[in-house]
Amino acid sequence: MKLKLQKPLVIFDLETTGLDLVKDRVIQISYIKVFPNGHEDRGNYLINPEKPIPEMVEQLTGITNDDVKDKPTFKQMAHQLEQIFMGSDIAGYNSNNYDVPLLAEEFLRAGIDFDFSKARLIDACAIFRKMERRNLAAAYKFYCGRKMEEDFTAHRADEDTEATYRVLQGQLDMYTAERQEEADRILENDMQFLADFCKMNNNVDFAGRIVMGEMKDRAGKTVVDKDGNPVMTELFNFGKYKGVPVAQVLFTDPGYYSWIMQGDFTNNTKQVLTRIYLREKR
Repeated sequence: MKLKLQKPLVIFDLETTGLDLVKDRVIQISYIKVFPNGHEDRGNYLINPEKPIPEMVEQLTGITNDDVKDKPTFKQMAHQLEQIFMGSDIAGYNSNNYDVPLLAEEFLRAGIDFDFSKARLIDACAIFRKMERRNLAAAYKFYCGRKMEEDFTAHRADEDTEATYRVLQGQLDMYTAERQEEADRILENDMQFLADFCKMNNNVDFAGRIVMGEMKDRAGKTVVDKDGNPVMTELFNFGKYKGVPVAQVLFTDPGYYSWIMQGDFTNNTKQVLTRIYLREKR
């Protein structure tokens, strides 16, 4: 459908060195500028971030340090980009949460106080989340074929529990080999499989202060088991010991355990750390 525009709309996306709004930098910016008369301008620029691109980002984006070493920095591109975005509304995918805030940071670092409050910010991801809702009522209608209010009188814990049970059964009915053509859309009727499928991160505690990661030797190489698989261990995911095995820190700096136990951390984090502490003391 053709967009009804009162002023230009810039749809853009960034590739960056990472997700930290303070520390990370843009390595690519692409845009389509759509004008009210239907005319479209497109641009795609590689940017020298003035810092190394992490290997993981190179693999994810295909953009290497060699690709950007002779490209202009964001500061050198800033005035050109300012003219592209100025007077326009701005759109992207998850852009309100990341791309726009990072673009604002880059403009400010370049000495340009771009006023994003004058632009209307359209986020296709936010539209997707609101229109294709993922709450229990939406799941019940999708998997059970009925509205919750047709089967339940009110949103109470007991009724929501019953609805969730029916949704889970409906999911297992829908995602079978008989009903799905793609292998990655098949669910096994097995609780371990479902638990692994539902796991969204590698957190050991709920707050993500401790995560599972690959064990490294003194040379920084991944330790593997007899089958060649990486050996996984608990790592701290914050502070001065971020990325360091918890067991190692407990041995070399036992006071760190006491500091966390007395600090403003969740009880679950303290519980998980204590279990590791007791395990390592055996």
